[in-house]
Amino acid sequence: MREKTDSERINALLKDKMLKRLPAQDRISTPVEGLMLTRRDEISPLESCFYQPMIALIVQGFKRAMIGNEEYRYGARHCMVVGVDMPGVYHITEASAQAPFLSLSITLNRYTINQLLAEMPSVTREGNKSPGAVAVSETPVEVLDAFSRLLDILDTPAKVPVLAPMIIREIHFHLLSGFHGDSLRMFGTGGTQANQVANAIRWLRENYKQALYVDNLARKANMSPSTFHRHFRQVTSLSPLQFQKRLRLYEAERLMLLEGKDAGTAALAVGYESGSQFNREYKRQFGEPPHRDISRMREDGIGAVGMLGFERFG
Repeated sequence: MREKTDSERINALLKDKMLKRLPAQDRISTPVEGLMLTRRDEISPLESCFYQPMIALIVQGFKRAMIGNEEYRYGARHCMVVGVDMPGVYHITEASAQAPFLSLSITLNRYTINQLLAEMPSVTREGNKSPGAVAVSETPVEVLDAFSRLLDILDTPAKVPVLAPMIIREIHFHLLSGFHGDSLRMFGTGGTQANQVANAIRWLRENYKQALYVDNLARKANMSPSTFHRHFRQVTSLSPLQFQKRLRLYEAERLMLLEGKDAGTAALAVGYESGSQFNREYKRQFGEPPHRDISRMREDGIGAVGMLGFERFG
């Protein structure tokens, strides 16, 4: 009989540890800052979310995510790394009470990335491809092992403040020096065009209600409008205007679903001046007019994820 690979063995340990911590369907934060654990016992409909710089790995089950205009499908022992803030939707496509969907995620820290790049120039080698915002691959065995050790120290709270930062730094190192390094190196290296796009994305997220003049945003990024537009689309798969539109629509969805705002109030709150334009763009994005879409989600028990200042991602 074929022996299990290290990856399979560690993943099986992760599964056992997660099932002990999540005896029922739940999503929990942990004493380790930024570490989230998720268990889902049934497949889910599409849910809106906003991906922050993060790594999410699946221990069991399967997931489909649409981030920007790109689709990503990944399952057990695979991970997704996101280098910049990105709007998206996702749904769990393989889960049951007998074989629940299990995943772990942790936020990535720009300061840690920059610190590692400065301290270890050997990990700053650039790849041949232009980086995108998202990369999906089989989870490196070193990263699986690090997540397993993070779960272990949760059993001894006194260890968390000492050991967790070391393990999280180790995870950053393995990502930088591996398949995902192109994206993270570029976004963490000041002066690169990808880094300038990342700064523009942060500006858009903080100022999404304002009217967007792409020429002004290009100047902030020290690029010509045509160069900026090309690199922005290369990183996000969206134009700056499309990116802003999704920021607005996802936040409007949250306001209606979680705060009970009507469509007109939500539209004004996110920067729309025309209710009819908002309704058209909302239907184009989500497939139904606002009222019908929100009613359906409430019937399905879906909770939208807030756009600004939230801690949850898909």
